[in-house]
Amino acid sequence: MKLHIYLFRHGQTCFNRDKRFTGWMDSKLTPKGISDAKKVAKKLKGKKIDVAFCSHTSRSKDTLKEVLKYHPECRAIIVNDKIIERSYGEFQGKYHQAIIDKYDKDMFDKWHRAYDFPPPGGESVKMVEKRVLEFIKFLIPFMKRNKANVAISAHGNSMRPFRRHFEKFSISKMMALENPFDDYFEYTIDG
Repeated sequence: MKLHIYLFRHGQTCFNRDKRFTGWMDSKLTPKGISDAKKVAKKLKGKKIDVAFCSHTSRSKDTLKEVLKYHPECRAIIVNDKIIERSYGEFQGKYHQAIIDKYDKDMFDKWHRAYDFPPPGGESVKMVEKRVLEFIKFLIPFMKRNKANVAISAHGNSMRPFRRHFEKFSISKMMALENPFDDYFEYTIDG
């Protein structure tokens, strides 16, 4: 028996649109973000989703809510913050340009895109990868035990380690990824 994971990013938020670091802060979906979520929902319409996972953020929950409109068969929604966005620490809520102006573009790029260089008080992608891998270690036996296909409403930076794990990417390829707001990735495991 084949079981399926449907992984997607929340729709565009106000902070995404305005080029602000969101991290663990809440930021609502924009009208485009709602449209993004509806596009993912339509693409997943013909799939079977037994259990869904999201983070505690409204953007993750609201995107998932759109997807699940087509899935009355979904038995449970589980909130698990191992899949939450990367914490940007002191930068959360701040505009990208303000960080560039305060420091410089090279430091901004290092904090923003380096694998193992966390922003002050925040997480590196390496740290995010550690918790996402812990989630995957829980997820696969959970799916097998429950014979469940799952949907995961994730975040841009938590998707990177998911994709690295399932698509066998190098660190540099993972760090170069730009995860779309309006599409999904499908992975299959043996049940």
